[in-house]
Amino acid sequence: MPLLLTRDDVMRVLEMDECMGAVERAFAELAAGTAVLPLRIGIAPPDGLALYMPAYLREMKALACKVVTVYNGNPSKHGLPTTIGKVLLQDPATGDVICIMDGGYLTAVRTGAASGVATKYLARAADGQVAGIFGAGVQARMQLRAIVVARRLSRALVYDPRPKAVSSFIADSSERLDLEITAAVSPDGMLEQADILCTASSSPT
Repeated sequence: MPLLLTRDDVMRVLEMDECMGAVERAFAELAAGTAVLPLRIGIAPPDGLALYMPAYLREMKALACKVVTVYNGNPSKHGLPTTIGKVLLQDPATGDVICIMDGGYLTAVRTGAASGVATKYLARAADGQVAGIFGAGVQARMQLRAIVVARRLSRALVYDPRPKAVSSFIADSSERLDLEITAAVSPDGMLEQADILCTASSSPT
């Protein structure tokens, strides 16, 4: 019987610094040619979309597949979220599925971790820097958490045209990260002040 991990379980055990370490090693395997990462497979049943994302890391001995479905009728018809994601972890020696875990929070942290690794290697190495975050949603929170792991910041700025989203972002992230976070008055103003910039928005402008 596989181990079953709910979203709350994943949130309790998954730390950003550990995730960044795993993502960094995965990038190294991808560069070395020891990672197998096929293109995403998509299937379109009549009522939705199913996506399958398998991967294998030879050196890390990791074999897994993320399954994401998008069913727009779920909330009204079944009381379920529109998007549902699960990650299946397999034993690479036997192929047996050893863990099934919620993929929502895991994906959010992993996406932020990738930016954290990029910050580690591409941003100037200096303490007391200022981070500027475009966007104030879930992904923006994860991006800032990862940047804080990679660099010792003095403060952070956030810009989003939605005032309520900015207020929520500041309230949540400043306490969680013990960091001074303020709302940027304008995008240009944030560009002038920030040493590290991160875009976590789908806005084209």
